[in-house]
Amino acid sequence: MADAQNLNTADTVARVRGYLQGLQARITDALEAVEGEGGARFLADAWNKPPGEPLQGDGITKILENGRVFERAGCGFSHVRGPQLPPSATQHRPELAGAPFEAMGVSLVFHPRNPYVPTVHMNVRMIAAGHPGQVPTCWFGGGMDLTPYYGFEEDAVHFHRACRDALSAFGDDKYPRFKQWCDEYFFLKHRNEQRGVGGVFYDDFSELGFEQSLAMTQSVGDAFLEAYLPIVEKRQGTPFGERERDFQLYRRGRYVEFNLVWDRGTHFGLQSGGRTESILLSMPPLVSWSYQRTEAADSAEAELAQRFLVQRDWLACGAAAAS
Repeated sequence: MADAQNLNTADTVARVRGYLQGLQARITDALEAVEGEGGARFLADAWNKPPGEPLQGDGITKILENGRVFERAGCGFSHVRGPQLPPSATQHRPELAGAPFEAMGVSLVFHPRNPYVPTVHMNVRMIAAGHPGQVPTCWFGGGMDLTPYYGFEEDAVHFHRACRDALSAFGDDKYPRFKQWCDEYFFLKHRNEQRGVGGVFYDDFSELGFEQSLAMTQSVGDAFLEAYLPIVEKRQGTPFGERERDFQLYRRGRYVEFNLVWDRGTHFGLQSGGRTESILLSMPPLVSWSYQRTEAADSAEAELAQRFLVQRDWLACGAAAAS
């Protein structure tokens, strides 16, 4: 309880907020470096919720569009307070239904131009809630996951190794547990397929106490660039044509379906009265749907579904390749 009581202090809130804003800046600076001199830059859109609205707070939404490498990249920081938690946040904590809350986090989705470079998502967040007169309950959530359009085992292995290494100091159980959680969460039930090759995901997490749960979440956030940028650098120059572009836009449709139908973060933002433009920064700029599309047997497009959009032990794949 003493650990949770720290949430009442302004310096604790300022410390978490400062970390998140610094993380956003580091990541967007790194993407601009990938874009190169004269390349696209992030537009920084600072916002505040108008007085009188139930949800109060502020944030900075950063958007890069029409870049040399990234067709659209969104990275948002938000810090909001509301009179009651939305249903999407209380399904595992019914005792907090209707309680005032405070939430802050960084969320990003990057959609590259080249179909051989995977889309990526990362999120780290903290939520505190409590009924009047109660010590606030605090929990953390976050993770990162990779969604390729053309699969490469070595990329999936690299990404999962970075996820494992980010969690190793916090218990040997964390990576396998959060890897399974990611596989189960980023699953399109109406399509019966994985969204991508996974990564790690956790939510409603407080079991290590406030300080260590925060440290674990920071470690995940800090690992993102090392997990993703080497893949971008390796694949961004791969030649592609109309066939690969068409397949990329088709697969982006599945990404949109998951975010709008199943994603709790999207639901939380919309149900709590958040800023719509910032909540939907994950949407790709172009997307397509096809009716009963079938890929040619033994094609790279068919291989995506057969070998990559399934639950696999990617670290074991890496060990086998090294032996």
